[in-house]
Amino acid sequence: MEFPMIQYKATNVALEGKWQDLVEQKFRTLSKYLKNHTEGTCQVEFEKIVSHQNGNIHRVEANLHCEGKLFRAEATENSFELAIDQVRAELDRELAKSNEKRETLMKKGGRRIKEMLRFGK
Repeated sequence: MEFPMIQYKATNVALEGKWQDLVEQKFRTLSKYLKNHTEGTCQVEFEKIVSHQNGNIHRVEANLHCEGKLFRAEATENSFELAIDQVRAELDRELAKSNEKRETLMKKGGRRIKEMLRFGK
């Protein structure tokens, strides 16, 4: 499956095409967790925090809706590029964890069925 279409939102900053291209390139690797799912939406928000002038003032937030679940990641860094990397890493962890749980439940259910067939309980 291809990664879902990404909707972008920008707050206090003009949205540049290079950030959109970077997000699409980085998030494309997450499609390995979504191989069996046909539907999904992803919203990415870029925000420049205007309350101070230096430090971590670039915030990126991503919400991925897939299979009835919400996967959310947020990062605040010195640049949008670093924040995008952190958001992708966090979404990768969340999707891997969810995938692992689903596989564990499938194996557990299979063991129960086999046990019931073997012992008739």
